[in-house]
Parts: sequence; structure tokens; C-alpha cells
Amino acid sequence: MDSHRIALILMAIQGCLGAFDTVYHHELTEALPRRGTARLELRIHAIRAAIYSLLFIGLSSWDWDGAWSVVLVAAFTIEIGLTLWDFVIEDRTRLLPATERVTHTVLAINGGAFIALLVMNCAVWITRPTGLHWSPQGYIGLFLALCGIGVGLSSLRDLLASFSLHRKHLQGKTPIAFDFGPKGQQFLVTGATGFIGTKLVQSLLSQGHRVDIVTRSPRHAAWHFDGRVRCYAGIEDVPPEASFDVVINLAGARILGVRWTTRRRNVLVQSRIDTTRRLVAWLEHCVTKPRVLISASAIGYYGIQTLGDETSLDEEMPAQPIFMSDLCRTWEEAACQVTRAGIPAVVIRLGLVLGQGGALPMMLLPVRLGGIGRVGSGQQWISWIHIDDVIGAIAHVSRRHGAARTVYNLTAPQAVRQLDFNRTAAEVLHRPTLISIPGWLMRLLLGHQADLLLEGQRVSPGRLTREGFSFYYPDLLQALVNLA
Repeated sequence: MDSHRIALILMAIQGCLGAFDTVYHHELTEALPRRGTARLELRIHAIRAAIYSLLFIGLSSWDWDGAWSVVLVAAFTIEIGLTLWDFVIEDRTRLLPATERVTHTVLAINGGAFIALLVMNCAVWITRPTGLHWSPQGYIGLFLALCGIGVGLSSLRDLLASFSLHRKHLQGKTPIAFDFGPKGQQFLVTGATGFIGTKLVQSLLSQGHRVDIVTRSPRHAAWHFDGRVRCYAGIEDVPPEASFDVVINLAGARILGVRWTTRRRNVLVQSRIDTTRRLVAWLEHCVTKPRVLISASAIGYYGIQTLGDETSLDEEMPAQPIFMSDLCRTWEEAACQVTRAGIPAVVIRLGLVLGQGGALPMMLLPVRLGGIGRVGSGQQWISWIHIDDVIGAIAHVSRRHGAARTVYNLTAPQAVRQLDFNRTAAEVLHRPTLISIPGWLMRLLLGHQADLLLEGQRVSPGRLTREGFSFYYPDLLQALVNLA
């Protein structure tokens, strides 16, 4: 096999790795097209993707002879420069997850290999008459051409997203001033670098409160919050004489998206129940007790509702004997042990939280790309809440001195059917809803976890409503317009 063929195979691998990086990291986990600080990064991505599109299509079936070989080397030089610039901008604007750093490293190594091979070929091509000469490469050439089309669309996507973020930046949206009570309070937060935790800590800091966090990566967390928080690697590292007004426990691995194997179930249990038990043990022995512990749970506590069941589930409804219910019930029981030390425990059962991270980017992607409408029957309930209302609700309960144990459902006032959710999303994104996903396919992919998506729950924020809490986004259309 000659060096040119090897270079094309490496380019095909680059296309696959790039597609994974774009979809999984940029679109889903990092949600760059909706991240205000990513405007410049998106522009760099758009230019790089446009160059790759031309290279993929151009090298799929043509030899770049004569002066064109110089153009090819120039394109490679520009691409290398843009890649280095991209690395710098990424490190300045966001904290890359480990998987993205590894992917970028592999992309850089693989890219360097095929560029070196093609540059060596240019030494031969430059001696030939100038022109793009037809040289079909069979299946590998066809695959590269398809990669070129795909990366070209990605370039357009990033460019449009950058323009959209620039317009929003010029509009100068005023952030919500959440009321957590008198300024200068001391908060301890676990799970602070997660989707909800990041928003919560930023809101607390902006309102003049002091925040300590417990995280597995203290140095990264300190960078994440510009050095404005005190970080501990574990709850055991927090001095017993440390004094906190409010403790908020948000620690826990992501529920949806990863199949519930035995190993994954153990991760879900350990990241929630074991962490909560260690936190409670510390609180029982600390010198100055906080006025309240606010601990996260999920509406999965209620299990699933069969289709046709119109019951609205409030905080008084019992759990079911299934894994998700058992997990939430044990999680809550672990948190409420803190009442033995005279500390009130508030449990917040979270619905589907809509924001720039979390599950929403993953839910919107098939609507954006494929016009997905119905999943399963499409009649299952989705109990959702905008992330601003989550922070507002946490602020609401942190100001109150509740009973020994209080439970709040954190969901919007109106649950919606799954098909209506996707239709509303499609309206906001200007997409059709033409395709249905059968329930059996979801069960094949996700196993028992699919029950939460195919059956759903209709949950109401009973206690918040009775206490007069005012939602910023009670309507799904309004919430999605704000986030899309």
C-alpha cells in the first residue's frame, strides 16, 4: 500500500474522530452553539471545518499537481495554525472534560501523520503539470467525499451559531438576581461543577455570598470559578470548625444516557448515597450547625406512570419498587438522617431540567437534524423545569426555616406530552416533525432505563405552588425560546 493510500485512510479516521468530537462534545456535553463564551471558538471551528471540507472532497478523487501542491501545503499550514489557536482559546474560555482532551490529542497525532505523508507526496506532485487531475480512490474516496459534505455542514452550523451568539451578546440579556437572603452568607455546595451546580454557584457569587465546594478536582474547580471559591477534595477535608449557613448537596452521576449495567448502577448509588452519607456524617460532628441541608433527588422517586393514567403526582405520592425509585428513596433517607443532629433537611425532587447543558442538547439534536417527533407512543408525560426556576426554587427554600423534613417537587406547573414537547421544540427550531422512533428501539438501546422515557411521570410542584413561588418560565414554548 503506497503512502498516499495510507494518508487517505488516516484522513477517513480523522473524519470519524472529528464527527464524534463535534456531536458528543461540541453539541451535546459542552453545548458550544449555545455557550456565550464560545463565539470565537465557534468561528475558528467554522474556518477549520471549511478547510477540511475542501481537503476531504479535493483529495477524495484528485491529485493536486504543480502549483496546486503549493496550495495544499498552504492549507495544511493554515490548519495547523488554526489548531494551535483553537487550543489556546479553549483553555482560556472553558474547562475541557477528559474525554475531549484525549480526543483532541488523538486528532492532533493522526492529523500530523496524514499531513506529513501528503506533504511528502507534494514533492512529487509539484514536478507535474499544474492541475487537479482526476484520480478516483474507490470506496475510501467516496467516504472522504461524504466526510467533506458533513464537515462542510458543520462549518455552516458553527458559523451561524457564532453569529447568533454575537446577536444575543449585543442584546445584553440581564441575568436574574436570585434572592438567597441576606448577603454575605456562607454556602457549602457538593456537585458544584455539574450542570446545575455551576449555575447555582455563579448565582450565589453574583449575589455577594461566599461559597465553599467539595469536588474531586479542586484545582480545576478553582479555575472554573476564577478562584472565587474555596475548594476541598472531599468532605473529610473540610475543617469541623467551618461554619456554613446553608449546605446544598447536588452530587451525583448522570442518570440518563448510559445503559444501566450492574457497574453503572453501582456508580449511580455510590455517587449519590455514599457521598450523601459522608456529608451527613460530617454535619453531625461539625461545631456550628447550618440552618438547613438542601439535598437533591429526582422525580424518578415516583417510578413510572402507565399510559392513560392522568394522575398528577404531588409530594405525598409513594415510591414504586423499581430501581430508580429505590435509588431516590435511599438517597433521600440518607440525607434526612441529618435531622438527628437537629438540622432540617429539604429534599428537592428534580424533573427534567432544561438549560444550556444537561439533557436538553441531547434531546434537541435529533429534532435539529432529523425532524424527530414521536418517541414510543408520544403520549407519555414529560415533567420539565427551566434551570432558572431550579435556582429560584433553591433560593426560595434556602430562605425558609422548614420542618425537620420537607420535600419539594421542582417541576414546571404544566407537564407536557412527549410529542407536544418535540413539536414545540420543532416550532422554535423551525424544523418538521416527520419521523417516529419506536419504543422497542429505545428499549434495545437503553434497557430498563427506557421506561422513564416511554412511560414518564406527570408531576406537579404542589408545595411550591402552595407557598406562592413564582415561576420565571411556566410555559414550555417560552422556556425553549430562551434556551434554543
